Amino acid sequence: MLTVDYARLRLEPGDLVLDMGAGAGRHAFEAFRRGARVVALDYGFDELPEVMGLFGAMKESGEAGTRPHAMGVAVNGDGTRLPFPDDTFDRIICSEVLEHIPDDEAALRELFRILKPGGRLAATVPTWFPEKVCWRLSEEYHAPFVPGGHVRIFGEPELRAKMRAAGFRPGDSHHAHALHSPYWWLKCAVGPTNDDHPLVKAYHRLLVWDITKAPRTTRWTERLLNPVLGKSLVVYARKPVPVTAPHTTREMADARA
Repeated sequence: MLTVDYARLRLEPGDLVLDMGAGAGRHAFEAFRRGARVVALDYGFDELPEVMGLFGAMKESGEAGTRPHAMGVAVNGDGTRLPFPDDTFDRIICSEVLEHIPDDEAALRELFRILKPGGRLAATVPTWFPEKVCWRLSEEYHAPFVPGGHVRIFGEPELRAKMRAAGFRPGDSHHAHALHSPYWWLKCAVGPTNDDHPLVKAYHRLLVWDITKAPRTTRWTERLLNPVLGKSLVVYARKPVPVTAPHTTREMADARA
């Protein structure tokens, strides 16, 4: 289940991509499948060996295509102190991460630092209204009641303002996963960890069916509901190219787009 639109991110084969807060690696694997050179970074270590193993399995099975540059590595690191030099990455994905980090402004400054001039960032956070409902329904859904849980509710103006303060130029945005909002409201109503509740199990089966089968009916339904009920907000931004610095043809194209 992807939240980021890779066409809006303008990902190309051979790009060096950071998936910051990669978790189980869903966005990292898609970037790898498209021929990118991918670094999947997460603060937690537990899932990284499996992510690295799947990169290897995808390479062996040809799922990264025939592109010679495709590669994938998994790294343990802190989003507010990223272990990379300045101007390293062509593209960065930061999906459902900033709402967990107490100093989100420091994390955005770090993402700006390591992104190449002309490079693009896709940042996703829980949308304000669905998230507000979850917080109202259950204190067990968010911090401080959940260690490492959500510490803030983002509105789009706040996210854009923090991106601009870090140096980014925000652009397109959209919402995703409207069908997931009622699922989380239901979970919060019966207890966020109560996965055995009959209604939760039934709705989960529906979501799995929707993800695996992608029927036209639910695709159109979600597309219509996303602007109002989309669980995730996605904002795309770019790092400006300094006018005094020499730049590549790719950077110039990104700056014009």
